[in-house]
Amino acid sequence: MPAALPDPFVLPPLPVYRALNPVYARNPMSGTGAALYGGRFNARGRAALYTALAPIGAVNEANQAGRPFEPVVLVAYEGEVGPCLDGCDAGHLAALGLTAADLAAPDWRLVIAKDGITPLQTTCERLVALGYHGLIAPSFAPGAQGARNLVLWRWEGLRAIDHEGRLSR
Repeated sequence: MPAALPDPFVLPPLPVYRALNPVYARNPMSGTGAALYGGRFNARGRAALYTALAPIGAVNEANQAGRPFEPVVLVAYEGEVGPCLDGCDAGHLAALGLTAADLAAPDWRLVIAKDGITPLQTTCERLVALGYHGLIAPSFAPGAQGARNLVLWRWEGLRAIDHEGRLSR
């Protein structure tokens, strides 16, 4: 990595949101889908929770593959997570040798198909090895201008808000 990384931060216990595929609704803490297929910020085999800082951001993220709207189960989470890196901060990105354009690369799925892993996924694996639990990142979903996501590779301090046990029925 080109420069010393900035100090990580622990997020306060604010809510974050996921729009789950209903297949995973009974296990809202699972990162299995991300591990199976890989994502912009996780290599295949690395479990991850892709959350958003706002409910509409989660819905936008779950329905961006160019298809009509698919069913989702919207789940809110609370708890402390960290250490995290702010991928919306140009200085933090520069310390990783990245730019905002690297995060926004629209061809990441094609690169996975060709090479098996993207340079951004490799960088995220380095962050995991350094002890980071997650990354705040801009949303690249259509219609989500200005929205922010929290991608977690470790989420021990997080819990689904489900006081009535609806997800286990």
